[in-house]
Amino acid sequence: MRIATLDLIRDFMPAAGELIAAFEAKAREFDDVIKSGRTHMQDAVPIRLGQEFAAYALTLRRGVDRLATAAESICEQNIGATAVGTGLNAEPEYIELVVRYLAEQTGHKLRGAEHLVQATHSMRPMLEVSAALRGIAVDLVKISEDLRLMSSGPMTGFAEITLPAVQPGSSIMPGKVNPVMAECMSMVCFRVIGNDTTIAWAASAGQLELNVMMPVIAHTALESLTILTNMSRAFAEFCVTGIEANRDRARDLMERSSALSTPLAPYLGYALAADISKQAVRESRTIREIVIERGIFTAEELDELLAPHELTEPGVAGGFRFTPKLPEGTKPPTGPVGAGG
Repeated sequence: MRIATLDLIRDFMPAAGELIAAFEAKAREFDDVIKSGRTHMQDAVPIRLGQEFAAYALTLRRGVDRLATAAESICEQNIGATAVGTGLNAEPEYIELVVRYLAEQTGHKLRGAEHLVQATHSMRPMLEVSAALRGIAVDLVKISEDLRLMSSGPMTGFAEITLPAVQPGSSIMPGKVNPVMAECMSMVCFRVIGNDTTIAWAASAGQLELNVMMPVIAHTALESLTILTNMSRAFAEFCVTGIEANRDRARDLMERSSALSTPLAPYLGYALAADISKQAVRESRTIREIVIERGIFTAEELDELLAPHELTEPGVAGGFRFTPKLPEGTKPPTGPVGAGG
């Protein structure tokens, strides 16, 4: 069970690497694509599409690192424990030779158990591997759902990106193309998450000196690794590498976002910035139009204050180089504006 799991982890690592590399490549390609951020599913301050894809890559890389750490625990073998972990009828030299021989044959850094009774009792090493796979699966569901949202439409959704078409489309709606690779990734990950629950229950159910639930632990762990390996490669090849950014659409939505009042808050104060934001929503106009109409900043000043790339980096937009023309009776802000979602 443990060696087979290590074999499949060894297969999974390069597949995961391909997917991470695909996201990293898209992060570089999309680094100049400015779009609206969203929190609580509502308009938020701008973000670069490349920043989002770089975050996906790093999230997966950290998940893979956790799996590698978990794999260390199953390198410990309880060979020689015999029936209950006491080692009866197994010579110590025999135990050492078997572990050494298996390590040579498999290429894994196997080692004998520190405590044979504990290694026979506990399925914690397999549980740790499964938990690491569950973590990767949860991250992948979030990523695939994000891609579905960003590609929704194409006319009535966000439509900020286009996913590759890998199937003819709807059987009833001509021309409709569904995000089937993202959907497939989510379904595979649901299975992995369910398998982790199975392994957790099986690990807890090994009464006294031997866990007799090892067959289901082995079956589900190996299945999770197999399907996640296959899906990672397929998702990289048939989805991520072919994603295209709809730059004009993303820019248009960003410029119409009511959250563009946020970079003005350090200059105007929270109350006035909120009032401008509410007017923009109420009248279906842009923040820029209302600020210019009120005479607070000129169009040239706003070009610098709302420079898209600057809005996606730390600091106050414009560096307090501009002085707003505030309405009479309005007090300028006296301190930093707090952050929040």
